[in-house]
Amino acid sequence: MSLILTNDDGIDAPGLAALRQAVRSLPDKAIIVAPQEHHSGCGHQVTTHRSIPVEKRSPTEYAVGGTPADCTRLALSHLHPQASWAIAGINAGGNLGVDCYISGTVAAVREAALHGIPGIAISQYRNRQREIDWEAATRWSAIIIAELMQRAIEPYSFWNVNLPHREPGEPEPEIVFCPLSYDPLPIEYRQEGDRFHYTGVYQQRDRTPGTDVDVCFSGNIAVTHVRLG
Repeated sequence: MSLILTNDDGIDAPGLAALRQAVRSLPDKAIIVAPQEHHSGCGHQVTTHRSIPVEKRSPTEYAVGGTPADCTRLALSHLHPQASWAIAGINAGGNLGVDCYISGTVAAVREAALHGIPGIAISQYRNRQREIDWEAATRWSAIIIAELMQRAIEPYSFWNVNLPHREPGEPEPEIVFCPLSYDPLPIEYRQEGDRFHYTGVYQQRDRTPGTDVDVCFSGNIAVTHVRLG
């Protein structure tokens, strides 16, 4: 098998380095096709009205002047058309529930699924901007990736994974397969004249019991099977 690794935090982000480390033990060839710059929250935006620059940094690493979805498109059409899996992450921040419609990380694997290629989006939830333990995120991601790649997945679908933010010394999290939450994000703003500043607190979002938000906020790894349509 052959893997496309990408993200939305940019090709130099620590999460992508962690993802590269997480797949190191797999017998699969991995190629990185990731944005040159940060594109968090861009959703499934694609570039069609300008050229997209691509910098070849090494035989297996490309920096793309476009969005995460652009990266997947270019990988599958030109840079690595033999790819059998797309893996995006490790995102610095959760992509839970309805975040799937906003996230560039998730959009990268959704784009792969549109072309019949299975994918895994991995995100590391941050509890009030505390520092991320990338070593733990790498360890958990390696376990999750190995397990999910052994599972049959129906065409035009993908896996969305959210890692919890645990304190040092806490026991290892459980892996919980669960549904996406459909609870909306907080839509709270502070108005200053004709400008509005978002003030919603991510950690205070609703968490319907048993959904991915609840599982991850409770300290476990939330794994969700997402179907297109």
